[in-house]
Amino acid sequence: MLAGSVFRRAWDKARKAVLPEYEYEYESPVGKRVYDLRHTCLTTWLNNGIPPAQAAEWAGHSVPVLLATYARCITGQLAELQQRIEGPQRLPAGPSPSMPVPKPGSTFAPRRRA
Repeated sequence: MLAGSVFRRAWDKARKAVLPEYEYEYESPVGKRVYDLRHTCLTTWLNNGIPPAQAAEWAGHSVPVLLATYARCITGQLAELQQRIEGPQRLPAGPSPSMPVPKPGSTFAPRRRA
């Protein structure tokens, strides 16, 4: 077992070695504590589209606990989600090749299969 102070000093040296100087020097919260890596990991999973149920299972959380903690951290997905919602609702640009086009003035009734 290591004393907490030994662990904190080692962690501080690791942060200084990998973070840009402006993040390290100005008390950035990035990796401030080792436990922050768990938050970073879960936030990264959710922001990259991992379904919350899967992320919760991997993290050992229930979905409600995961979302209560991390829902506010999910960012950058709005445009993609809007496209996914709107895509199936778009009308086709022209007639479908499998659908006959009715002649002007005629009534269209699809053929019934026997």
